[in-house]
Amino acid sequence: MRFSSREDIDASVNRVFRMLADFETYERFAMRRGIEVCRVDPAAPEGVGLAWDVRYHLRGRDRDARLDLVECDPLDGLRVISTSEGVDATMQINLLALSRRRTRMAVSLKLVPTTFSARVFVQSLKVAKSSLSKRFKLKVAEYAKSTEDQLMRVR
Repeated sequence: MRFSSREDIDASVNRVFRMLADFETYERFAMRRGIEVCRVDPAAPEGVGLAWDVRYHLRGRDRDARLDLVECDPLDGLRVISTSEGVDATMQINLLALSRRRTRMAVSLKLVPTTFSARVFVQSLKVAKSSLSKRFKLKVAEYAKSTEDQLMRVR
């Protein structure tokens, strides 16, 4: 199952990429929402090879996931692979410079079930794909707007 969205941001591609690559902010954001986040190697430099062990509560159970940053480049974008109980996910964020001060951010999320129960779960998501796609696009738009607002304040 795949979700995708695009948003334009009024900022240069380098500034948008620096905001996207601020992983400590994501860690704090997740922790404020009750998600346990543990960087696998806290001393590792920022960039490809970063990994996190994550524990969260979903559908009445605690779940564990491993997030690996496999791509982190202003030209190629970011790619994070998540492996968890039954579902592997890949999130790809690409940036395209439309002009010196305008950037297009394309976000895609691909879910791949690896167990039978996960297949049933993903199949049930396909029934609600339309509403889930709308929510995904709304969240990407909100993120793009907040990124743009933060970058405007820092100018």
